[in-house]
Amino acid sequence: VPPAGPPPAPFGPPPGALGAGPAPVGQQRPTAPRPQTVTAHDAVLCVSAPAMAASGPDGQLRGQGLQGFYRAGIRTLARMEIRLGGIEPMPLQGALSSSAEARFVGAVRVPGDPDPDPALMVERLRHADGSETVTVRNAGGRPARLPLEIAFGTDLGLLTEIAGGQRSADLPSQVQSAGLRWAGHGRSATVSARPTPHAVLAGAGVLRWDLEVQPGARWSVELKTALESAPPGARPPAGRGQSVPLPWAEPEVRCDDARAQRLLTRSLDSLGSLLIADADRPTDLYAASGAPWRFGLTAADALWAARLTLPLGTRLAAGTLRALARRQQTGTGPVGAVGGGPAGASASGQPAGAAAPGEASRHDGLIPGPMRHGGPELPPSCTATEATLLFVTVLAEAWRWGLPRHEVIELLPAVERALGALRAGVAEGSDGPEGFVLDLGRSAEERAARPAAARCEVQAQAYRAAMHGAELLAAFGRPGAAGWRTWAAALRERFREQFWVDDLSGGRPAAALLAGGRTVPAVASTFVHLLDVGLSTSGDLHESLLDREQTRLLAQRLAAPELDCGWGLRTLSAKSPRFNPLGHRSGAVRVHETALAVSGLADAGFEREAGVLLEGLLGASEYFEGRPPEMYAGEQRVTGSPPVPHPAACRPAALSAAAGVHLILALAGVRPDVPAGRVVVRPASTTPLGELQLTGLRVAGEPFSVRVSRIGVAVVEEASPQLQLGAG
Repeated sequence: VPPAGPPPAPFGPPPGALGAGPAPVGQQRPTAPRPQTVTAHDAVLCVSAPAMAASGPDGQLRGQGLQGFYRAGIRTLARMEIRLGGIEPMPLQGALSSSAEARFVGAVRVPGDPDPDPALMVERLRHADGSETVTVRNAGGRPARLPLEIAFGTDLGLLTEIAGGQRSADLPSQVQSAGLRWAGHGRSATVSARPTPHAVLAGAGVLRWDLEVQPGARWSVELKTALESAPPGARPPAGRGQSVPLPWAEPEVRCDDARAQRLLTRSLDSLGSLLIADADRPTDLYAASGAPWRFGLTAADALWAARLTLPLGTRLAAGTLRALARRQQTGTGPVGAVGGGPAGASASGQPAGAAAPGEASRHDGLIPGPMRHGGPELPPSCTATEATLLFVTVLAEAWRWGLPRHEVIELLPAVERALGALRAGVAEGSDGPEGFVLDLGRSAEERAARPAAARCEVQAQAYRAAMHGAELLAAFGRPGAAGWRTWAAALRERFREQFWVDDLSGGRPAAALLAGGRTVPAVASTFVHLLDVGLSTSGDLHESLLDREQTRLLAQRLAAPELDCGWGLRTLSAKSPRFNPLGHRSGAVRVHETALAVSGLADAGFEREAGVLLEGLLGASEYFEGRPPEMYAGEQRVTGSPPVPHPAACRPAALSAAAGVHLILALAGVRPDVPAGRVVVRPASTTPLGELQLTGLRVAGEPFSVRVSRIGVAVVEEASPQLQLGAG
């Protein structure tokens, strides 16, 4: 399953359709046209998990493409078309007022009115939960007497089928008190109106009111669509209840660049619209991957969202970690505590004291995840690898930010199982490049039959997980910390020697290493994970897999036009013959990778390069009204031309929304170590946003505020009295 966009339409005609079966000799068999997949880049999309609504900017729901109200993946209403006196309102404006709400404004000129200007304004206030208020206002000088008709219809289709271009005929409607009802496919939906319509035309699915609106007066009707019943099965996901507070503090940002405040505010609004309550524990919240295509739990995306918002509190991280720990694969083999023997690593690269990979269940310790497109240079990979390694990092960093000790202890068995999966994923030599980490979802037998590639970003994530795992094991008296530190140090040395590709510009990392030591020399945005080294003790960061000179060369490469298109980092170099500006992994800009590059470059001391990428991302966010999608086209920035949307991108998306938060908060350089009672502030000295003031952050569960001057001097204005403050 690709990471974004609607599922591909089935190739060729269905069984029994025209053209199925062998064609007569000498004739070419006719083929049915392949359905066009649905796009959403130009839709006005209201989202409040697990509900959403999609339409064009005119507000009319015509049943075309994605348009309609949805709940739990079912289209409860496909058509809702308004006519006033038989005339559709002239669309004037249609835009989001928040992630969950939209406002549409239209105008109607009363037939026979001598005034050339339209006298009637029609306003539609829509909420993702299925409600809409339609208001008719008479701004003219004469009473308006005319009928208001709203035509409804639905196919009760599944979002997965609609995304592939399928559109069933509307179901017949039935009259229900103050509205209509539809039933079919084992599910049913209703629409109700207040005030009650004057007439209901069930055959046409029309509700009608005979209006008389006096000059200066207005008339409103409230409409509500609901999913009445669905086929029995798994419990559908539920959104954050009104009694459950947001799992983060609401910060305030003041700076010289107004774009930053808009991006932070709207990113949090977008992320809030994706929050889902875990069915097993409704107070545990996690972020759905994105709407409309991945409106559910994707472990890696949920963990990234939790990690990048840690400066606002640890509640989202705690809920996400617990929800995923309940879904973690467990087998009958060892849980994966490493280092039972002497400190060190074996010749094969396995941590000392580790059991052979075959002793554990194939999936033991994995956090489940779907397959992800790998681009033109590499085969698809399983996001379970990224999620499993990231699980360890999120817990370790949440602990540094102030996650209570008893909550950390509760999750340590899951960390040990994840480390066991990492141990089993280290190549022995016959199954891939020896000592490097492969796709954790593949068994040893599969790897032996078809040797796998060791990806650059996986080595960075595995190294960081090993270091964070060692810190957790040592701090809580679990065995294996020394073994993991030794293994991580050995991986760092092997990586610097074997993963570096020399060229005329000085060199660059390889995108992957194949069996026999062959490198995949593609230049890709996945290099940014080498800069994401992770938070360590006393406000320090872990050492990178690259040495200082290699990091300098990588910084130059990231800021060069082959990767930086002016709006952010392309996923593949523009010099590649396989470059495609709309390719998921072959040229599109993925927002969160650019945000990681900005913070990583700034932390490594390459602030000029970080500032260039920051400016590109802020510029793009303005064109997307402060709500950047998960990706957009990697076409070169040209003066006067906006970034090109990607037709399959989710918006809102948890990754890009959390990245927008991270992009601003990371510039303050707040690095806590709550277990040690210390917090260090090391802001970017070049202050790319000018003077920056952040209030409403959370460290150790207490409010934390910091101000960074235009010359890069940080002043902590509010903090827990139990923390010792330090500056870099």
